[in-house]
Amino acid sequence: MASVTDNKPRRSQAFKPDVIKTIEVTGEGAPLLEFVGAALPEVKRTRLKQLLAHNQIAVNGTPVRAFDHQLNAADKVMVNFVREFKVFHHRRLRIVYEDEHLIVVEKGYGLLSMGTDKKSDGTAYSILKDYVKWHNPANKIFIVHRLDRDTSGLMVFAKSIEAKEKLQHNWNNMVLNRKYVAVVEGVVEPASDTIRTYLAENSRYEVYVTDNPQEGKLAVTRYNTLKAGRGYTLLEVELDTGRKNQIRVHLSSIGHPISGDRKYGASVSPIHRLALHAQTLRFVHPITRQELNFSTEVPRAFLSMTR
Repeated sequence: MASVTDNKPRRSQAFKPDVIKTIEVTGEGAPLLEFVGAALPEVKRTRLKQLLAHNQIAVNGTPVRAFDHQLNAADKVMVNFVREFKVFHHRRLRIVYEDEHLIVVEKGYGLLSMGTDKKSDGTAYSILKDYVKWHNPANKIFIVHRLDRDTSGLMVFAKSIEAKEKLQHNWNNMVLNRKYVAVVEGVVEPASDTIRTYLAENSRYEVYVTDNPQEGKLAVTRYNTLKAGRGYTLLEVELDTGRKNQIRVHLSSIGHPISGDRKYGASVSPIHRLALHAQTLRFVHPITRQELNFSTEVPRAFLSMTR
């Protein structure tokens, strides 16, 4: 059995709107073409084959071309009669989660979070902006927080002003956990500790440690050793505060700069990148209030350094 609903999002007049039918599998599954044909008897079989061939039929959000793809109970089939379903793909940006309010991505190293005076295209922000506007030119994307260009890992973007402002204004309360992994030079002693200092920034945009609370802002970083070997230590790092370059400066301040971080004292760059990755992000959804928890793998290159 199937239940069919129309989904016709509002678009600007200059943009031809999608015409999408959503079909939910409410009973036993069946081969895709057979199932859609039974649910939409008004559509000729030759037309359905054309839609399949042009990525206009999706199962659970993913376009499917195989006519005999086996459906299961609770699957959601969507048919777009206007154009193909967009499949996001970028070699340095991966969408981990998306709903009508948020997009959570895993950013690759070397990719700017947002534009600068010298570069506006090819950033995480511009890539996602193009993606959401493909669906509707009126759509927007908003930056909530940033990762350094050479830091990889999880970031969250907002799709509305409301979601952006709620997250930013309540960041310390809504973000329940942020964990990074980093490979630093040397063997870290003690193996676990909390670094608590004030951080300030000079005219060259370099962040530094200061003992003067009037000069800088309090920064708290906790770390725990995961593995050590071959002159390097793999650390798990948690932030209690979110200052610019906080992890990089704090680890350098205890004599263990992050591998590849020449700006803050690293001597070499064996994997040709900054060995810092935002691995875990757990936060409260700004609209639904649901707790969201995302985690990624430790980059393989990081693991190879301590073997």
